[in-house]
Amino acid sequence: MGGKRRKSESEAMEEYGSDVELDRKEKKKKMEKGKTREILPSMIKNKEKRSAVHAKLKHEKKVEKRKKLKARDAEEKRALELGEEPPPRKIPRTIENTRENDETVCKPDDEELFAGNDADEFSSILKRERTPKILITTSRFNSTRGPAFISELLQVIPNAHYYKRGTYDLKKIVEYAKKQDFTSLIVVHTNRREPDALLIIGLPDGPTAHFKLSRLVLRKDIKNHGNPTSHEPELVLTNFTTRLGHRAGRIIQSLFPQEPNFRGRRVVTFHNQRDYIFFRHHRYIFETKESKQSDSKGKKGKDGKGEKISQQKVIARLQECGPRFTLKLRSLQHGTFDTKGGEYEWVHKPEMDTSRRRFFL
Repeated sequence: MGGKRRKSESEAMEEYGSDVELDRKEKKKKMEKGKTREILPSMIKNKEKRSAVHAKLKHEKKVEKRKKLKARDAEEKRALELGEEPPPRKIPRTIENTRENDETVCKPDDEELFAGNDADEFSSILKRERTPKILITTSRFNSTRGPAFISELLQVIPNAHYYKRGTYDLKKIVEYAKKQDFTSLIVVHTNRREPDALLIIGLPDGPTAHFKLSRLVLRKDIKNHGNPTSHEPELVLTNFTTRLGHRAGRIIQSLFPQEPNFRGRRVVTFHNQRDYIFFRHHRYIFETKESKQSDSKGKKGKDGKGEKISQQKVIARLQECGPRFTLKLRSLQHGTFDTKGGEYEWVHKPEMDTSRRRFFL
């Protein structure tokens, strides 16, 4: 009995010793993990130490990025010298190129879209059968910046005429514009002494587009601005990809004549990005600059007679004429303006904004 008891006690001591060794090994592993684990700035409570660690990490990332750029440039240069194709550049992930799939995106071989373009309300203007004639008016309660904005719009849009609103109802103004053969009516709405919306009504049969207007900057507030001429401008519409965007683009396109005068060197741009339409008005000029040719070693290139060789480069310079503003489509209505019985093609609602990557234009 005593021998068996001694054996059981010795076995228990051995088991206890093995457990202690396992605990020590686990503690060592934990300590090693703690040492190798990266200390994040958010884990540091001291503000000065936290800011110092954050600055150090930021500098390290910047150095790594520069090294990658230098390595990529060296690979491209080596490939060009050997006559090979350079390695393809990586495309960064943006909200635009990761947008949600939309079935209404226009395709170049869409016959239904081209047939609709030939039969819509703007086909006669865009086929140059009619010249655009625009009537511009205001809301009933005008502001101080409203007239300044309208005077600049009159210089941007050719063949545009301003009429005071007075106390007339908008439906009566639409009827008057139809009789006077106007092709479009623009109403500049103001709120708190600031223009905040544009209503564009196609005549005589519509449609009516309501745009929210924001970030208005007049010509006098633009640094080194230029003064526009009376030449017909060139029109640039970019990134109107869906059916709705195509329709909005044609509404804007119908405001301008389709025969630009290239001697004036004027460009009016409507650039759509994430359903915000950015308006810019520029003048451009082409200039030739002489650039001295240089070798890879940094020595200036010379011909056989020892004279320096110079290359001519053509560069384009831009000067903004103003105004500058941003539009966002709120609704698109069939026919002319009618708040009670009008049918809407599209209306923006807050519940439609389900994702940052969902766009409608």
